[in-house]
Amino acid sequence: MIIVSACLLGEKCKYNGGDNLCPFLKESLSFPLLPLCPEVLGELPVPRPPAEIVGGNGYDVLEGRARVINIEGQDVTSAFLRGARETLRQAQEHKAHLAILKEKSPSCGCRYIYDGTFTNTLRPGPG
Repeated sequence: MIIVSACLLGEKCKYNGGDNLCPFLKESLSFPLLPLCPEVLGELPVPRPPAEIVGGNGYDVLEGRARVINIEGQDVTSAFLRGARETLRQAQEHKAHLAILKEKSPSCGCRYIYDGTFTNTLRPGPG
């Protein structure tokens, strides 16, 4: 089983109600795919205000040293943590061996995330 960010498979779950469809993933992989969106699993609505990690990266959020704040100034850390926990639970339940995630996302980014200023500035770090 491979977990895939649901938006990459065409699910309209992005913050703005859109998707990040990657036809290659949808059409070429012959493995069972499990589409998940941690933000939706965290009970955030679609659409929703964009959110960025402030004060660190995803590891810092897990350790309580950073927060996830949306562009309206609301702290949505608890929803992101809830979504991360549920994603992990489903990954374990389905015995996932691989995850293909959407880069630059505060919940799915692996190498780069936005810097928390809402200026489209990237910095190294995981979501």
